[in-house]
Amino acid sequence: MMKNCLECGEKIVGREDKKFCSDGCRNAYNNKINKDSNNFMRNINNKLRKNYRILSEINIEGKSKTTRAKLLSKGFDFVFFTNILNTKTGNTYYFLYDQGYMLLDNDYIMLVKKDI
Repeated sequence: MMKNCLECGEKIVGREDKKFCSDGCRNAYNNKINKDSNNFMRNINNKLRKNYRILSEINIEGKSKTTRAKLLSKGFDFVFFTNILNTKTGNTYYFLYDQGYMLLDNDYIMLVKKDI
């Protein structure tokens, strides 16, 4: 049975389970499916990426301290994070994927990195 490429509709030659005629068509198809569906999602994902980048640049050692002012000066937005971890000792960590932070006294912030 002859199949057509899911992206361009051309006839596919090769293995019977192939879905695309070329790598270019496969990439184009997957990029369309995986792109952020609207501006709202895209803007949030951009903010998460920016926050992650800032934490990664500052927290090179995997555990360090910084200030709220330093994070804000780099454009960090405290509203956007991926998850919260409440420890048994009552500490609250905010994470952006594997990069996290805990608010300390006097506007200091403890930065941590999860081992994954």
